[in-house]
Amino acid sequence: MAKIMILGGTGFLGYYTALAALKKGYEVGSISVDDINLKGWFPSEIKTQFGDLFSLDEDKLAEMMKGYDYMVYSVGPDDRVTPPAPAKAFFFDRLVTACAKCFRAAEKAGVKKAVVYNSYFNYFNTLYPDAHLAENHVYVAARVAQGKILNEQKKNMEVVVLELPYIFGSMPERMPLWKGVFLDRFAYNKKIIFFPKGSTSMIAVEHVGEAGVGAIEYGKDGAYYPVADENHTFNWMLDEMMIGAMGKKRKIINPAGWVCGLGAKSIINKDKKEGKEAGLNLQKVMTDIMSKDMVIPQEEIDRVCNELHIGRGGLAESIHTMVQRCYPNHSFK
Repeated sequence: MAKIMILGGTGFLGYYTALAALKKGYEVGSISVDDINLKGWFPSEIKTQFGDLFSLDEDKLAEMMKGYDYMVYSVGPDDRVTPPAPAKAFFFDRLVTACAKCFRAAEKAGVKKAVVYNSYFNYFNTLYPDAHLAENHVYVAARVAQGKILNEQKKNMEVVVLELPYIFGSMPERMPLWKGVFLDRFAYNKKIIFFPKGSTSMIAVEHVGEAGVGAIEYGKDGAYYPVADENHTFNWMLDEMMIGAMGKKRKIINPAGWVCGLGAKSIINKDKKEGKEAGLNLQKVMTDIMSKDMVIPQEEIDRVCNELHIGRGGLAESIHTMVQRCYPNHSFK
């Protein structure tokens, strides 16, 4: 029986990757921080080891991964995290330096093929060069550097990069990140929502797990795969969250991108006063990304899903499940 190690296996993406691997008959291991109670819900078949992947020694990590054939790196942070300034140091340390260490350790351990969960901003950086994403956003620059260094440093281990979009769903014990950084802004006493008019690519979390296993089984060495299921407007997304899941009508108004940018500037100033800095320049996000139809082309989505054997559907249901997880006993005005 082939063995897959999931780095970050008790996290959101790692958990669903582990479930997908178990379903396909793999022996599954996990290395993650010991930050939640796993009793009663986490599959007992998964061999769980604990440790901080950002601080563990490379040789120690290699020892922990010994005997595994494959590895999936499902560790963040993603762009919703706002760290202490400077953001560039934070994201490059975790997404580039620490990730590269883990991949070197995997190769030392004899892992034959490894997959990294990257961001669709890496894909968009090439698809939409006029947006200058890597130049304007340190988070995007870190994601570009992540894929590059993993392919440059490898010797005998195959590397596959998955570029992930908006992901919806929930898991036991962990509150979805969407709650604090997004949903709480609109859930209570917001009759009108002001939001950009653009579109983006989306997927249900179960299919991300399938993508991770599919990349192990079918992904080509050195390949970058933009992963998604459907493209939708933000208006559609908000309708599914507010009306479909909460049952509460919200009027959505789509101001011009520059107007949204002014609102984002106030968030930037607030973060600066608190000594924090986002990985994305929020003002440029509003004007150059979220006010546009920045999506993975549907034919590319179909190609990747077919090549990696990724399932489809369930997006609206995953949004509803996520919202219900955030507000299990909600009562909104």
